[in-house]
Amino acid sequence: MTRTVRTVFAAADPGRGAGADPITTEIVRQGLNAAADHMKRAVVRTAFSPIIYEALDFAVAFYDADMCMLAQAPTLPAFMGTLGFCVRAAVEGVGGPAALNPGDVILYNDPYGTGSHPQDAAMVVPVFVDGTLTAYSAIKAHWLDIGGKDPYCTDTLDVYQEGTIFPGVKLYDAGRLVTDIHRMILANSRMADAVAGDIDAMVAGARAGGEALAALVERYGRAEFDTCVARMYSHGEALVRAFLAALPDGEYTASGTIDSDGVGGVPVPFGVRVTVEGSRVEIDLTGCPDQTPGPINCPLPSTVAACRLAVAFLAGAGEQPNEGHFRPLEILTREGSLFHPVRPAPCFMYGIPADHLIELVLDALAEVVPDVPAASGGDINALVWWGRREAGEPWADGAPHPVGQGASRHGDGAAALMYLSQSATRLTPAEVWEARNPWRVERLALAADSGGPGRFRGGLGLDLSVRCLEDQHLTSALARTATAPWGRDGGLPGRPNRLVVEHPGGRIEECALRTRIPLAKGAVVHLRTGSGGGYGHPGRRDPEAVRTDLREGYITEEHARRHYPHAL
Repeated sequence: MTRTVRTVFAAADPGRGAGADPITTEIVRQGLNAAADHMKRAVVRTAFSPIIYEALDFAVAFYDADMCMLAQAPTLPAFMGTLGFCVRAAVEGVGGPAALNPGDVILYNDPYGTGSHPQDAAMVVPVFVDGTLTAYSAIKAHWLDIGGKDPYCTDTLDVYQEGTIFPGVKLYDAGRLVTDIHRMILANSRMADAVAGDIDAMVAGARAGGEALAALVERYGRAEFDTCVARMYSHGEALVRAFLAALPDGEYTASGTIDSDGVGGVPVPFGVRVTVEGSRVEIDLTGCPDQTPGPINCPLPSTVAACRLAVAFLAGAGEQPNEGHFRPLEILTREGSLFHPVRPAPCFMYGIPADHLIELVLDALAEVVPDVPAASGGDINALVWWGRREAGEPWADGAPHPVGQGASRHGDGAAALMYLSQSATRLTPAEVWEARNPWRVERLALAADSGGPGRFRGGLGLDLSVRCLEDQHLTSALARTATAPWGRDGGLPGRPNRLVVEHPGGRIEECALRTRIPLAKGAVVHLRTGSGGGYGHPGRRDPEAVRTDLREGYITEEHARRHYPHAL
């Protein structure tokens, strides 16, 4: 019998922050956010790979000595719930807090502790103030390659095929580079120069963040800093509890289907149960299917992150989160299942079930939270390209791609934004792509008619066409290709995600989850990202809004006559 696990977060001590001055507390909170942003900027300015400095596929955060989240800069939201697991596992891997020294930098990328594939590597820097371990500065970023069977995989059969694992090792020991570890990293990468540059950027960023955090603690003194942090946590907790307490108690459910596990080609259905009781919420995933043979298994840290994101989306009031925001949340999982796999289950495509989970938690609560929008494109549409240039040097690049957002009772969905789990990332400019890679971007446009019709229209998806100027390979990590984004309150569905390869000679090939697609020089890759579902019956749409959409090219006349005849 598999074990059920309940994940809860640190309970509040109501007395710790009682004496904190509210103005000083707010200054400390904003100081932490500013220090985290300083760390983010240091990484962006020094990183080697566009996936970091352009797409912003990384996250930075601070944790206190008890490994509770102090602050996170606006970076990759999907890592929001995982960095705490990274810090804890990294420190345990080197012998615990007692084994740490000023100047240490710990490397950790075990998927069962990071919640990600091995390419998402974490750097953890202990922060000492007056010789006492006070906090941790952490960065998690995507490396272009770390020695998996392919630079990006959708068909792995165990975690050992997915990349070289560093289960908590010191990259710097008391300020000195551990050259054996550094050499081992680079020896297991197809893109050693890029990875070396990104390692330097992460170390510099984590150290810069740690210095800014230490200066903030020194400014107020450890005792006052701790008191302000305790009050800050209590405020975040109270904010979320007030939101939950206003909802009717009850159990709310939703279900969905993942296209495939990447290996068997068989759809994977699952459901979620959300229970609201007083000022707490429980997300129960124990009824989900067993872990799959293919790599869509979602390790516990990313399951936690997805649940945190869904709650923060509804109840966070737009604040940058801290540990207190998540104290009202409890998560039930079952070991050996899709959302709590056990080693050596493959988990390279962990983000697919995590993104589905976010949508389903929101869908479950839509019954009692009227602000929940219709479904979005629901996937990050990750594409990773690599090969050897005709001159001989290796290259690789990858990025998420934006989708249309669901409409809500407040208005139309936003067009072509990154999905919620990647909402702080960016689409790399075509000029950067063409300067660094053997491509030509032939089309990059909002997709007319793609948004789900409704009183409020779903956001448009994106049409992207890229011509290959040299032979290369592509891994397509698309999900939600078989399920159209649903509408709400009578709104109609949007379009699902789609990828088509037009090979030289005219052969057309549809791809979704596919590793190492060979692309000959002259091939054209057409990505059609999903759109948002509509909200409300289309017959209730303001005729002037329809005419504006026509003028702007968001819809065609044929589409308007089919769905909005009252406006014509």
